[in-house]
Amino acid sequence: MWQWMILSLIGGTAGFVIASGTVAFVISLGMIPRFAGITKTAGRVLLYENCCILGALAGTVCTLWKVSIPLGNILLLVYGLLAGIFLGGWIIALGEVVDIYAILFRRLGLTRGLGYVICCMALGKTLGSLLFFFRGIG
Repeated sequence: MWQWMILSLIGGTAGFVIASGTVAFVISLGMIPRFAGITKTAGRVLLYENCCILGALAGTVCTLWKVSIPLGNILLLVYGLLAGIFLGGWIIALGEVVDIYAILFRRLGLTRGLGYVICCMALGKTLGSLLFFFRGIG
């Protein structure tokens, strides 16, 4: 009986760590303040960040213990719409982060061979993923 409790504690803790990292990444990208600025609700940024944290924790609990929330098709449609908006915000924020590479390369004076650098980054990411997938190295 106690082994189940220890495994639940380890699984819950690991899920909370991953969720916290995800929330920290979203907040560090500046998505929350940008959305607050666009909607002219900048005074509520702290509330939005707290809602992100609570949402990540609730998602972890629902995933770990397979909690089902029967809300019906209408709320499923609303959830899908909001999840799509959130994903679009992620894509736009990550696109802005990628612009940092262009600024960095220009300041470093790296104008020739930029294609090689990008290809090497992609190749390294691919090789690392394949090693992790097939060999468990990482």
